[in-house]
Amino acid sequence: MHPGDRRIRKRDKLLKRPEFLYLSRHGNSVHNRHFVVAYHLNQLDRPRLGVTVTRKIGGAVVRNRIKRIVREFFRRNRHQIRGNRDYNVIAKKAAANVSTEQAFASLGHLFGKVREHTD
Repeated sequence: MHPGDRRIRKRDKLLKRPEFLYLSRHGNSVHNRHFVVAYHLNQLDRPRLGVTVTRKIGGAVVRNRIKRIVREFFRRNRHQIRGNRDYNVIAKKAAANVSTEQAFASLGHLFGKVREHTD
């Protein structure tokens, strides 16, 4: 794998509000104690990721840390996330105090549930 292929590019992200709204209205979702993952098929040849962390979760440092953790999980596990789906990972209040290992386990559990629902 080329080092440039490991990063999440702009084309691999949900960026516009209408994309998030469409996903929340038409997509399915799974959740656990820390996160909600909304997902829906897209017309592209790759999965895309969006991350939502509201101010209710905590200050900017906490919110940015959660977003970094979610993006890193997606980057490391992109090869296991099959299909052409859009995903929006929404942090719950409990995610504010979670360790990186706990967050990875929680996200792995949710993406496993998504796989079960879509296979």
